[in-house]
Amino acid sequence: MRTKKSPGLVSSRGAMKLMAHAMMGAALGLSFGLILTVINPVVAALIQNGGSSAPLVFVVTLVTTFAIGATLTGMVFILAEDNES
Repeated sequence: MRTKKSPGLVSSRGAMKLMAHAMMGAALGLSFGLILTVINPVVAALIQNGGSSAPLVFVVTLVTTFAIGATLTGMVFILAEDNES
């Protein structure tokens, strides 16, 4: 008889895994934004001349995009890991 196992995403462990993926994506988005502004002076000039809210919009857009992407990727990994076991 098989033991009943809770699904990976519903458990608290699954939520912690998804949170870890989201934080990794946010850190990756921040580092990508920093590298992009250091390497490409045109991006830095656009941010500087864009007004007072341009840096905030730039950072929030990158962080949110990378965090959502990493969370969805982590969800796929967790579900694939559950199907294997």
